[in-house]
Amino acid sequence: MKILIASLLSLIFVSLAAIHIYWGFGGKNGSAASIPTNENNKPVLKPRAIDCFVVAIALLCFDVFVLIKARIILFGLPNWLLNYGLWAIAAIFFLRAMGDFKYVGFFKKIKTTQFAQLDIKYYSPLCLVIGFLSIILELIN
Repeated sequence: MKILIASLLSLIFVSLAAIHIYWGFGGKNGSAASIPTNENNKPVLKPRAIDCFVVAIALLCFDVFVLIKARIILFGLPNWLLNYGLWAIAAIFFLRAMGDFKYVGFFKKIKTTQFAQLDIKYYSPLCLVIGFLSIILELIN
């Protein structure tokens, strides 16, 4: 069970990192639907390439941590990180699912844009799944 959950989380993190790397190198496919917009469909964020790479690196770090925690990769980490890392990952994704109460997350006010519709259907639920899988992995570890 531990290997299955870690593998699923790893697949999610690597896939998301790959998308962000693609955008970082200038890829446009899907990028318009991934940026929150206001009521006039104007982007509220203007991520630069470096921003995409930072997110990709963070996702890959989460991936490696999950694989270490599941003992798929053997590597020593500080005890505090081993004890609290998955809780931190879960918190990050639960907070993302909850959102900023305006443009992002389940509790957003702007709900009619393309991003908002995709966020409700896919992005926020995926964040909940990542959060719950992280907690489950921590509890069965």
